[in-house]
Amino acid sequence: MPTIDVSGATISYSDTGAPTDLPDAPTIVFGHGLLFGGWMFRPQITALRDRYRCVAVDWRGQGASPAAPGGYDMDTLTNDAVALIQKLDVAPVHWVGLSMGGFVGQRLAARHGELLRSLTLLDTSAGPENPDRVGEFRLLSLAYRFLGIRPVKSKVAPLLFGAGFLADPGSEPVMDEWVRRLRRGDRAGIRRAVLAVADRVPVYQEIGGITVPTLVVVGADDLATPPADAERLAAGIPGAKLQIIPNCGHTSTLEQPAAITDLLAKFLDAADQA
Repeated sequence: MPTIDVSGATISYSDTGAPTDLPDAPTIVFGHGLLFGGWMFRPQITALRDRYRCVAVDWRGQGASPAAPGGYDMDTLTNDAVALIQKLDVAPVHWVGLSMGGFVGQRLAARHGELLRSLTLLDTSAGPENPDRVGEFRLLSLAYRFLGIRPVKSKVAPLLFGAGFLADPGSEPVMDEWVRRLRRGDRAGIRRAVLAVADRVPVYQEIGGITVPTLVVVGADDLATPPADAERLAAGIPGAKLQIIPNCGHTSTLEQPAAITDLLAKFLDAADQA
């Protein structure tokens, strides 16, 4: 995967390039959720790459990006996103962020709106982490750091995936890939990313300044960032549209890929026509 260097950190990303017959096609930049990588958008990229240049970032210490010596908070990751967009010279872009990628997307849109065409926020929140979970996250991240994913999988999976998805035997290939990729990851880097999410600062005071077209999407069964969070988020962004996906947990791009792809295709087309 190609990389860029930002303030001493190496950031990996994937890039489909512009479609052959559409050299000036707009670019979508995808920002993944915690404990994943850009691969979680594979169904959407496969469907949309004939109309858009699709770029997917791997945040510090996750996916193919190695652990960094410091700087895992959401502001630092926002600066990484700015650097990537500027390095590729693709602004303004459509930003699509899930959970952690949505935390970044909100900051990016509020502070660097000139870099965006539109904003799609999947299963995310403008608020802090649920205080009842912060202590648990710290313990789980410590256990993962020293013992790996197996001892904590039963605690983590229900937050990341809906109950229906976990009960479906057809979901096993996705779950197997998720576990396999986590086992290959840098445990120290992933732990720092978990702590950054647990300690994130709310941005309710900023999102009212977002001016690009915005779509907020949430799984009806999302436990990590439930529909109430999405409703408050959409209410705080002028003109934002809200969609709730039935039979879907937190990782909507993999649990309901066709539904998310269809929403994205329609929303991005409308934003390009605006």
